[in-house]
Amino acid sequence: MENASSLCSVVSPEEYELKNCDSCPTNDGLVDVFGDLAALPVEVEERRPTCLRCRRPQKVCLCPFLPPQPLEVSTCLYVVQHPAEESRVLRTVPLLAACLPQGKCNVIVGRRFNEEKHPELAAVCRDERTLILYPGPKSQNLEELVRHREIDTVKHNVIIIDGTWSQAKNMFLKNSMFHLPSQVRTIEVIPLKSGADGV
Repeated sequence: MENASSLCSVVSPEEYELKNCDSCPTNDGLVDVFGDLAALPVEVEERRPTCLRCRRPQKVCLCPFLPPQPLEVSTCLYVVQHPAEESRVLRTVPLLAACLPQGKCNVIVGRRFNEEKHPELAAVCRDERTLILYPGPKSQNLEELVRHREIDTVKHNVIIIDGTWSQAKNMFLKNSMFHLPSQVRTIEVIPLKSGADGV
């Protein structure tokens, strides 16, 4: 017990107040340091110049790799984009829009869509020529659909949900208008075995 008492020093109330008083030099020093930090000017990060076509920073502009002229297509795309995708650095929707004529790639940002706020999208969903790209249990293989229906001779609308898998699933399930169009999925790509030609 003598060892324990020698390790622990008893502090009187007067000494405690002295150690923790606001006028102590140590506390004043801390206040000064934090006050100085708070007074530092906030540096505004300069945004890099952005290409108006591909929306990428000019130093990594992808326009040389895109078609010089918009592709002529009869299909009209409607990209319903989760708000989180809009701020991502590696966005692909601007590249898609840059390859298509004006009015052929319509981007609508949001989580919830209804007829009152989005009458055009609601009308597109009701159109029998509209397809929604969503790999649900009711979805048809797009290749088979093209083969059995004269899909290439009719002007179609295609709705694409842009987001992570969980975001896209959530958006599809919570927006009843997306259940109206025929659901399609893309062709499954089977990886080829490497052969003598190096494929």
